[in-house]
Amino acid sequence: MTMRQATMTAPGVIEIGTASAPAPGPEDVLLRIRRIGICGSDVHVNHGRHPFTSYPVIQGHEFSGVIERVGDRVADLRPGMKVTATPQVTCGRCAPCRRGDYHICDNLKVQGFQAPGCAQDLFATRADRVVPLPDAFTFEQGALVEPVAVGVHAAARVPSLDGRNVVVLGAGPIGNLLGQVVQASGGHVLITDVSDYRLDIATRCGLAAASNAGRESLADAARRTFGDNGFDVAFECAGVPPAIAAAIENLQKGGTLVLVAVYGEQPRVNTGLIQDRELNVLGTLMYQYRDFVRAVELIQSGRVITAPLETTHFPLERYGDAYRFIDDSRDRSMKVFIDL
Repeated sequence: MTMRQATMTAPGVIEIGTASAPAPGPEDVLLRIRRIGICGSDVHVNHGRHPFTSYPVIQGHEFSGVIERVGDRVADLRPGMKVTATPQVTCGRCAPCRRGDYHICDNLKVQGFQAPGCAQDLFATRADRVVPLPDAFTFEQGALVEPVAVGVHAAARVPSLDGRNVVVLGAGPIGNLLGQVVQASGGHVLITDVSDYRLDIATRCGLAAASNAGRESLADAARRTFGDNGFDVAFECAGVPPAIAAAIENLQKGGTLVLVAVYGEQPRVNTGLIQDRELNVLGTLMYQYRDFVRAVELIQSGRVITAPLETTHFPLERYGDAYRFIDDSRDRSMKVFIDL
């Protein structure tokens, strides 16, 4: 049996062809893909600026679908179930894997970047990566579980957010969803961006405190939002040097900066301020299975709202047009989906 498959053969070049449908092994599940979300890291790949991706590559790592078939040894999953799945391929042998930090495996490959992704009609994956979705979930909600899980894991890098003043720099999909996760965790959130469109989406998602960084300094926005108390946690989701500089300059002494964004170009930072103010700078890469489960819970409960982020859809055959739309729309696009 053959299926459609989209392959990026070079930056900005996507070929739609056919391939043999994968055959699931005894511990695998065959998924019929229904929605694929395009994220900022995918855009970096399209522009040839992702530091850890080579070509050709089959993209697709945030998605939803329906189980088509299960392997002989799969007991808890059945055909017809609505699902998503984690995209990590790990070795299980390295030190991070042995201590349970498989999401930062020394030999990590991510489907859609260093391993083939799901931009095809049928996709086989291990059953233990599959995350069941509520029947009431839309396929769009299912595809957004992955970016919500990014926010869940990033928020968990700070031991407790309850009652704390938190700034999220960047109101794109990850910043928006992370801000909602922080708010659901009890944090008081100020979200910033240079796009009024993205800030409007953020307020529609319940993030009431917002600031346009092009018109208001972070110091003024924080003072207006938090008063003299300032903020002691910042999540950098913008991926631009002015954002990380503003966070370092305005964090309370002893505060924590979590780096979430993927940078196309590496920024210069003021290490003197980090040292002098004893700031904590943390990285966050991906997520674990439990973060997907928590993401599903947050969406199902309504504590994370996803519908305002849904911008538009393109069929698989127009994958390249989706990227052109994103480039042309610039800051007026949040989440673009590929429909299969």
